Amino acid sequence: MIFSTLEHILTHISFSVVSIVITIHFLTLFLLVDEVVGLYDSSEKGMIVTFFCITGLLVTRWIYSGHFPLSDLYESLIFLSWGFSLIHMVSYLKFKKHKNNLSAITAPSAIFTQGFATSGLLTKMHQSAILAPALQSQWLMMHVSMMVLGYAALLCGSLLSVALLVITIRKAIKIIGENNNFAFSFGKIQYMNERSNVLLNTYFLSSKNYYRYQLTQQLDRWSYRIISLGFIFLTIGILSGAVWANEAWGSYWNWDPKETWAFITWTIFAIYFHTRTNTNLEGVNSALVVSMGFLIIWICYFGVNLLGIGLHSYGSFTLN
Repeated sequence: MIFSTLEHILTHISFSVVSIVITIHFLTLFLLVDEVVGLYDSSEKGMIVTFFCITGLLVTRWIYSGHFPLSDLYESLIFLSWGFSLIHMVSYLKFKKHKNNLSAITAPSAIFTQGFATSGLLTKMHQSAILAPALQSQWLMMHVSMMVLGYAALLCGSLLSVALLVITIRKAIKIIGENNNFAFSFGKIQYMNERSNVLLNTYFLSSKNYYRYQLTQQLDRWSYRIISLGFIFLTIGILSGAVWANEAWGSYWNWDPKETWAFITWTIFAIYFHTRTNTNLEGVNSALVVSMGFLIIWICYFGVNLLGIGLHSYGSFTLN
């Protein structure tokens, strides 16, 4: 009873704090009060409080359930929310002396996952249950934690690339429209990427939009680093899952829906790294690949659970 009450309190505190952080970001975005240093410091402290609250929530659930809290969709969503907060904490500690707007991505991601996890749709999963026989293994912590952390990092990196794509296309539309006077379409992305790089850089460097130019470079660096980390986690998760599958089911790979979509996800981001090595494909093209990867991750993580079929059906989503 005490552990359940403590978990309930920590859940509401973390959800409330991250809601305040998002409100602060809306104020700085739409009311143009980004020079108020106190607001920025408050948002950073809010994400730190959120991280420790979710950490306490997971530890509490671990203690009273007797197993690592990754046995169902509810627990994995809480862990995913913790992953978003962890990414922010790492970036905050690394760039503590510099302004870091990563919480504009991590905070909404954390509140979305945690909000859905604590909604009435997953009420039956809020109470910890005995582990299914297939999950009673030491591989549970290794495999599932690596997969969920991989999803968290890849989702954050993908959102950064989407932001980069939106900024680049908006500026390209304006630049190409002013200099060539023709309508922009996705069919001209390659043209813009190959012929307008110099023009883009010149425009950014010679106008008040220099800040946006710096922002796009920062988004690109952050996206690449976070996606690289997520790709490593995903690879470790898939490999450890294959070993676990061999022990549990006698085969390293069974083409289960979850396994298949995990492989598709891995392939999409492998293609992304290939585009990064080709100067003719990097930039907008690589961001388009990552945007596709963003949708694939949600299909793999959540969409497959809607079906409730396959060897991973114990994590399926069921309406009350």
